[in-house]
Amino acid sequence: MRASDLIPLVEQIDPFKKFGKIKRVVGIMLESQGPSTSIGDVCYIYTGSNGKKRRILAEVIGFKDEHVILMPYSNIQEISPGSLVESLGKSLEVKAGQALIGQVIDAMGQPLDGSTGSKGLVPVKTEQEPPNPLSRPTIREVIPVGVRAIDSMLTVGKGQRIGIFAGSGVGKSTLLGMMAKETKADVNVIALIGERGREVKEFIERDLGEEGLKKSVVVAATSDQPALMRIKGALTATAIAEYFRDQGLSVLLMMDSVTRVAMAQREIGLAIGEPPTTKGYTPSVFALLPRLLERTGTSEKGSITAFYTVLVDGDDMNEPIADTVRGILDGHFVLNRTLANQGHFPAIDILQSVSRLMNQLVSKGHLKAAEKLRETYSKYLQSEDLIQIGAYKKGSSREIDEAIRLYPKIKEFLKQATNEPSSFDESIQHLQQVIEEGSLS
Repeated sequence: MRASDLIPLVEQIDPFKKFGKIKRVVGIMLESQGPSTSIGDVCYIYTGSNGKKRRILAEVIGFKDEHVILMPYSNIQEISPGSLVESLGKSLEVKAGQALIGQVIDAMGQPLDGSTGSKGLVPVKTEQEPPNPLSRPTIREVIPVGVRAIDSMLTVGKGQRIGIFAGSGVGKSTLLGMMAKETKADVNVIALIGERGREVKEFIERDLGEEGLKKSVVVAATSDQPALMRIKGALTATAIAEYFRDQGLSVLLMMDSVTRVAMAQREIGLAIGEPPTTKGYTPSVFALLPRLLERTGTSEKGSITAFYTVLVDGDDMNEPIADTVRGILDGHFVLNRTLANQGHFPAIDILQSVSRLMNQLVSKGHLKAAEKLRETYSKYLQSEDLIQIGAYKKGSSREIDEAIRLYPKIKEFLKQATNEPSSFDESIQHLQQVIEEGSLS
């Protein structure tokens, strides 16, 4: 490089470091006098008597009475009045690249196994703008996920965004693991947000498995970490998925769960004085969700097919976060606790679930068979009480007779063990066989 080429780079360097001092600590919020900085910038807080013992990374989240409001990425036990605050003058960046595949990292992009990190990674910003709506290609291609009930009845397109709505303990993690192992996407990015520490390793070893991890990047931000770290876990996973999309790849992003991201944002909002509005959630929660969810989908270079799990308290599908997310995404899968209690896994309720793009993606024969199965299944459930108590007389309704005959085959079709892979073509063929057996009988 010539000396003349270095001049513009040298001119960009700020020769002055900007410092401030901690003045007040209230809960998880820090107030400092200075430095000159902007919303979203990251700062170092120096602790210890000599100012060099330890550096704590924090983010600027607001201003109050000419003071800077900071939120730390780690615990604040060593911070004291007068601790120096240094502004880095930029927002948070993490490293992304092919070398991340097969690794488990934290919200800051650092390996959780204690290794020093991989080479050949490039910095990417965690906060980015969604693609221009007019530059998004139309979704025209199916992406198989290896789950029979989804591929046949709720077909997903490459670049579609789906919400998985369920209460606790109905098989969300198992379903995500099945899709990660069997999907035809080039790479998986899996965000585990607000999980118990025990569950992270269990998910990787039991649900994801060695085969799934080989083509996955797992980002973990556990429930014991500060609220800002849980939000950054979601943003980091999305940024890494965007990096792979920009390389022209088909990416599968799975986030468990977006509800815990919203709860972390509520925690921050309340700390800085936002008024609680809808069921205790602050306005910033409903601003964050579309900003996060709209970043995925198709772009001119590649695609991110995204699955976001949503925890529904008491299986209430109309609680604020579930309602908001459902309105943003391109479909929703509902996991039914009654099915799970019956040992029916994956516990997908095909009558309450919908893929908004299925009609545009599949053949007329496939669509017709799926509609027929859904209609027959619904007809049986509507008459189930009469059938179970023996009040229904065979021959009273040809449709109910057909539903009774096909119900065991439909249940068997919709069930699938975790070690029972099913290709897209096999799922469609199996669906058509079930329908044809009903029409021949």
